Amino acid sequence: MTLRSVDETICLVFNWSIVYWLVCDNTMRKSKGFLNFGAVFLIAFIAAFVGSCYGDLSYSVPEEMKKGTVFGNIAKDLGLGVKALSDRKARIDMESEDKRFCDLQGGELVITERIDREELCGSKPSCPLNYELVLENPLELHRITLQIEDINDNPPRFPESEIKFEIRESADKGARFPLDEAHDSDVGRNGIQSYSLQENDYFTLSVHSNSDVGKYCELVLEKELDREQKQEVTLLLTATDGGTPLRSGTAVIRVIVLDANDNLPVFSQAVYKVSLAENTPVGTVVVTVSATDADEGANGEVTYAFSRISDKAARLFSVDEVTGEIKVIGTIDYEDKYEYELRIQAKDGAGLASHAKVDIDITDVNDNAPVISIKSLNVPIPENVAPGTEVGVINVQDKDTGRNKQMRCSIQQNVPFKLNPSIKNYYTLVTTAELDRELVGDYNITITATDEGSPPLSASKTIHLSVSDINDNPPVFGEQSYSTYVTENNKPGSSVCSVTARDPDWRQNGTVFYSLLPSEVNGVPVSSYLSINGDTGVIHAVRPFDYEQFRSFKVQVVARDNGSPPLSSNVTVSVFITDENDNSPQILYPTPEGNSFMTEMVPKAALSGSLVSKVIAVDADSGQNAWLSYQIVKSADPGLFTIGLHSGEIRAQRDISESDSMKQNLVISVKDNGQPSLSTSCAVYLLISDNLAEVPELKDMSYEESNSKLTSYLIIALVSVSTFFLTFIILIIAVRLCHRRKPRLLFDGAVAIPSAYLPPNYADVDGTGTLRSTYNYDAYMTTGSRTSDFKFVTSYNDNTLPSGTTLKRSPVDNSDCLNFTSLDFIENGSKCSTLVNHLNLYLLECVS
Repeated sequence: MTLRSVDETICLVFNWSIVYWLVCDNTMRKSKGFLNFGAVFLIAFIAAFVGSCYGDLSYSVPEEMKKGTVFGNIAKDLGLGVKALSDRKARIDMESEDKRFCDLQGGELVITERIDREELCGSKPSCPLNYELVLENPLELHRITLQIEDINDNPPRFPESEIKFEIRESADKGARFPLDEAHDSDVGRNGIQSYSLQENDYFTLSVHSNSDVGKYCELVLEKELDREQKQEVTLLLTATDGGTPLRSGTAVIRVIVLDANDNLPVFSQAVYKVSLAENTPVGTVVVTVSATDADEGANGEVTYAFSRISDKAARLFSVDEVTGEIKVIGTIDYEDKYEYELRIQAKDGAGLASHAKVDIDITDVNDNAPVISIKSLNVPIPENVAPGTEVGVINVQDKDTGRNKQMRCSIQQNVPFKLNPSIKNYYTLVTTAELDRELVGDYNITITATDEGSPPLSASKTIHLSVSDINDNPPVFGEQSYSTYVTENNKPGSSVCSVTARDPDWRQNGTVFYSLLPSEVNGVPVSSYLSINGDTGVIHAVRPFDYEQFRSFKVQVVARDNGSPPLSSNVTVSVFITDENDNSPQILYPTPEGNSFMTEMVPKAALSGSLVSKVIAVDADSGQNAWLSYQIVKSADPGLFTIGLHSGEIRAQRDISESDSMKQNLVISVKDNGQPSLSTSCAVYLLISDNLAEVPELKDMSYEESNSKLTSYLIIALVSVSTFFLTFIILIIAVRLCHRRKPRLLFDGAVAIPSAYLPPNYADVDGTGTLRSTYNYDAYMTTGSRTSDFKFVTSYNDNTLPSGTTLKRSPVDNSDCLNFTSLDFIENGSKCSTLVNHLNLYLLECVS
């Protein structure tokens, strides 16, 4: 028992105790001859208070009130505000699907349909309409009883406008003749209160009251009839109700004077009780009433008719006036009305009549399927709701009664929802598991209600539940990482690649924006190289790339959705820069510096295939763009020298002869293998000579390069010739002696490359256009070599020595500077090398 029911029980016991005491006290006072009106008033007050203890709401409303009429304030009566009623989804429900005569507007109860008490309740003294006030969160029910008060809107009516009697003149004074009862659909004071008869000489009216029948009247003979004096007496009978204003109905009584008819028809039963199943077919005999009359002839012939019947019953039942069979003429519906009361009159040929009552009880059959109503539905449902969350309120009703009204309600098993029984016929729809909109975004829930009738009837209703999205999924890239290749020297703004991320969330939660994660490439912000379209994920180059500067880099792309809070994910994009042939070959040797140039001496005895020089070039590009090829594009003697296509080695194509020009100028073209190919050219100066005595002839090879210093050279030569003439003669003789001891050694591959010519990042690879470290050469400078650097090598490759040749000091010559082998000359760097170096410089300057 709840706290509220305990309070109600205590209130009821207390009030009834007071009522009992007051009644007893009042009885004692009445026995003494006086009435305690205060006690009566207190009894009525306590009775009203007892009703209020149960918490039900009861209102009295006159019938036939206008639509929209306010008759109660729920908000005030329940102590709740209008906003509280709205927040709790207050509404008026009723068990049946009949007309709804009232509804809740704001916090007030208003009339919504015309109310006819006679149509609803007939002759019943009380006409209540029961409703339920439903409040949610928490679910709460209040019973509302609407008492329909009768108003005097119906006048009394007699079954027939004319009542005919045939009375024998032998009738005794005081004889009574029952009259047809008038019918007034109203009840209580508004029903029939009195009958009156037009004044006449023969008859008076006797009015009787009966708790079962009500008021009825009889015609009483006050003066004996004389057929010879008057054959017919006409009277006016008036029935009057007690309403305000008064309403009345009349009937004409025609009395035909005959011979005596002293026996009334007599029914076999005063009350006929019948049970009739609803939906009984039309034409079915409900009951047969029977009455007999002891008279003979016309006075004994009995006819049957309804003396009092409601309009609704008159549409459902008929009586055969001869046989007394009461038949069904309409559709019987238990849910419409479950009992009928019929008044049957049996009248003989003389007009005498008697009455009987037929009570018909309608029994229920299971002819109504359950009705499912969705009272509340909280959609859409957020996908992060916890299991057990209430999402809807369902009400199931069945108009049948008893077992036919009992129901089972269920939903399908493959959905994360269930029905929980609640108050009365209410169910709550709750979640049973976590929801995921990305897996299932909509649910169609089929609710099935089945009654327990025989056979059972069922009904189904499908409701649509949608799941609303929350931002619970980060964007997901289509690949774990991206790689793209971009050719260097690309145009700024060109597309590099495109990344795509998908977010299964909905609308703004699934809208993806892209950005670059701040980082650096070679110390420069990555935004200086790349940009990304925030909507499409297309990555663009901000500026051209240089393969020779860097060949690859990585960048982090962030995909962020537009949810709250936003979710994001990263992916790595590797950008590889491919080479383009944008660098021409660079010649490392020979490289002119200023106006100086390098001249290599070729022995006159050089044989075919002898290596005389080598062009060294490199290309900053890679792959085939750095694959170099060498070609002689200009030569003083085209058939004398050849160059290796990929090695750059210049070799004698045939044996050197005396007829060959001493000065040989070659123009070498170095070309890469790119598309299109790039090339660079250089000049190689060769001097065919075996000794330095022939050096003066070099002046013609470099006239173009030495014009700028010609004047200064001539002045130096003129000054120096007179001073060092004798010294030059001695040195020339010494050099000749040294060269005779070494006919080929010093000139077979006579190029010494200074280490400064070789860049630090180039590898020594055979056949790629670079010089191998195993090649060593002697370098002889021209007249402009004063500003150049050179050095003598300290060793030679074995491949440069002729077969059978050894390097030894000659035992015959004991001079430190004039009598030495080639190896001794090379290894004596402290004395002879330095001296010879300076002497050669002076010699070349003077000769020029």
